[in-house]
Amino acid sequence: MSARSWIAPVAERLRTANPYVVDSALAALVLFAVSLQWIFPDEGDDRLTWQGWLIGAATALPLVWRRRAPFATACAVSVATPVQAVHHAPPPDVMYGGMVVLYTIATLGRPWQRRLMLVGWLIGVSLTMAHKEDPQPFEYAFHLLSVVCAYGFGVLARVQRAYTAELEDRARRLERERAADTVRAIAQERSRIARDMHDVLAHAVSLMVVQAEAGPVVVRSDPARAEASFDAIAAAGRDAMAQLRRILGVLKEPQAGGGSWRLPQPGVAELPDLVRRVGESAGLRVELRTSGTPRPLPQDTEVAAFRVVQEALTNTVKHARADSATVELDWAEDELTLTVTDDGRGPSAGHGGHGLIGIRERAAACGGSVRAGRGPEGGFQVVVRLPAAVDRAAALG
Repeated sequence: MSARSWIAPVAERLRTANPYVVDSALAALVLFAVSLQWIFPDEGDDRLTWQGWLIGAATALPLVWRRRAPFATACAVSVATPVQAVHHAPPPDVMYGGMVVLYTIATLGRPWQRRLMLVGWLIGVSLTMAHKEDPQPFEYAFHLLSVVCAYGFGVLARVQRAYTAELEDRARRLERERAADTVRAIAQERSRIARDMHDVLAHAVSLMVVQAEAGPVVVRSDPARAEASFDAIAAAGRDAMAQLRRILGVLKEPQAGGGSWRLPQPGVAELPDLVRRVGESAGLRVELRTSGTPRPLPQDTEVAAFRVVQEALTNTVKHARADSATVELDWAEDELTLTVTDDGRGPSAGHGGHGLIGIRERAAACGGSVRAGRGPEGGFQVVVRLPAAVDRAAALG
C-alpha cells in the first residue's frame, strides 16, 4: 500500500473530526515534546523543575484554542517561548509550540496579524539566540528557517483552502445552473409536445368534423360520396394516430438493442402530402407553389415549417368557410417564407386564438416572424418567415 493511499483517508478524518479533540491531542503532543529536553537533559544541563515544566506547558496548552482564538493563542505562546528559553538556557532545541501557532496564524489570521507575528518571531528568535552563550551560526539559521517554514506552510494551507472553497462554490453554481437548464429544457419540451398535440388533433378533428357533417347529407342520395366521407374520417384518424405516436415517442424508453419508438418528425418534404390530404378530406381546393431553390433546414425549422402550414390550413377549414387556399414556399438566400392564403371570410371569421398563438411560438423558437391578417384580395393570409441555417444563429440572438 502506498503512502498516499493511507495518508488521504487519515487527513480527511482529521479534517472532519471534532476540532477540540484534535487540538487537545496536538497540545498534549507538543507538551510531551517540550518536556523531553528536561526529562533527558544533555550532559551538564539542569534537571526538570516544576517551574520550568509550567513554562513549557504555557507554550503547549494554549494550542487547544488555536482555531477558536488564533491571535490570542499566538500571543500567549509568543510570550511563553522566550521566557522558557531564558529560564532554561540554552533555548529549546525546537520551538514546537511556536511553529504550530505560526502555521495557525498564517492560515487563519488577518493580514496585519500575520505580518506582526512573522516579524515578531524573527526578531524574538534573533534576540533569544543572542542571549545564549556562544551561539553557533547554524543555530541561528535553524531557528530562523523553522519560523519561515512554519509560516510558509500556513500560507500554502490558506491558499489551498481558498482554492478548494472556490472550486466547491463553482461546482455549486454549475449544479444550480445545470438544474435550471434542466427545468428550462423540460418546460420547452412540454411546450413543444403541447403545440404538436394541439396541431395534430386540431387538424385531424377539423377534417373529421367536416366529413362527419357531410356524410349524413349524402348517405341516401349519393352512397359513394358518403362512403368516401367515412373513408376520409378513418384516414384522418389513422394519420392523427401516427403523428401522435411520433410526438409521444419522445416519452418512451428506448427499446432493447438501442432502438426507439420515435419516428422522424414531418418537414417541408411532407407538405405536398399534407396539401393533398386537406384537399381530399375537406373538399377544399388547395394549391402548393414553390419558388427558389429548396435546401435542407435544421430539424426544428423543418418541423416548424410543416406545423405552421398545417395549423394555417386547419384554421382555414374550421373558421374561413373558404373554397380554395394557396400555400406558397419562397426560398430566398437567407430565409424561407411560408404564405398561406384563403378566399374565406377574412379576419373576422375567428382566425385568431390558440392556432395563431402556436404559429407565433413555433416561428419565434426558430428565430422567425409571423404576420397574419386580411389577404391582398380578401380572405385571410398568414406569412411566416423562418431563417435558413446561415442566418439562424443571428436571428436567435
